[in-house]
Amino acid sequence: MEYLVTMTTHVPEETSQAEVDDIRTREAANSHKLAERRQLLRLWRPPLQPGEWRTLGLFAAPDAARLEDVLSSMPLRVWRSDEVTPLTPHPNDPGPASNDPGPASGASGAAKEFLVAFSPAALQDTTSQPLRDATAAEAVSAKALAGQGHLVRLWKTPGEGHALGLWRARDAAEMQTVLDSLPLAPWLSMETTPLSEHPSDPGPVRR
Repeated sequence: MEYLVTMTTHVPEETSQAEVDDIRTREAANSHKLAERRQLLRLWRPPLQPGEWRTLGLFAAPDAARLEDVLSSMPLRVWRSDEVTPLTPHPNDPGPASNDPGPASGASGAAKEFLVAFSPAALQDTTSQPLRDATAAEAVSAKALAGQGHLVRLWKTPGEGHALGLWRARDAAEMQTVLDSLPLAPWLSMETTPLSEHPSDPGPVRR
């Protein structure tokens, strides 16, 4: 099972720079070990305010208890609070094999990644024909966008109709254009988080 973990670190004011440097060094080494074990899949930095220390991580574990074992093994945990979101398979997920940074026809040169949280814009009548047609078209669109290099992963998250996607695009404008093209866009609220590189990121899974 996969999990998205929002990790927020609060360093005590009395902590010396030497202590900070030491624990960050140990954290990087530990992250490398977790990546080798396929327990840590990805790390990103979301947009941060001055002085804010926050990381997003994609982890794999058999269950929540084993995930806690992994998180508690990380040296920064002594200063950190974690918010865990369980991720379950989505029928339109391209799968881990799509997490490949190679050339893509529709996202040539795309270096930026985005997390997009999807939720229903309002209560929907799931039996309505327009919504059923859009849902069927969404599966076709997801496959095409994965082939173009835009859609990397897609998961269900807690809550009826909620989902989370990992996407690639050249910039925020292209990302918005891609999202606006989704057949289900009129029925969804979307929250986009631009991601920047984390120095301990294991990197995309290669085929």
